[in-house]
Amino acid sequence: MARTPARSTSGPGVSGTGGFSLFRFFGEVFSELRKVSWPTRQEATRLTVMVIALSATIGLFLGLVDMAFARLISAISGT
Repeated sequence: MARTPARSTSGPGVSGTGGFSLFRFFGEVFSELRKVSWPTRQEATRLTVMVIALSATIGLFLGLVDMAFARLISAISGT
């Protein structure tokens, strides 16, 4: 019968001492954040306005659909 290799205790999130190091974790987080391609202020503003406008449009549409269904159900039920 073949033997399975022993599982390694080292890996992502596990320090060499066998425990979790909070300082190492935050060090790696900040290291990754330095690699991020951040949007410019203009891009962030433009995308924020786009999200707000799209959310308002969808909210208005769903409100109108809800009102139409409410009237339809009210007309069907006779109340």
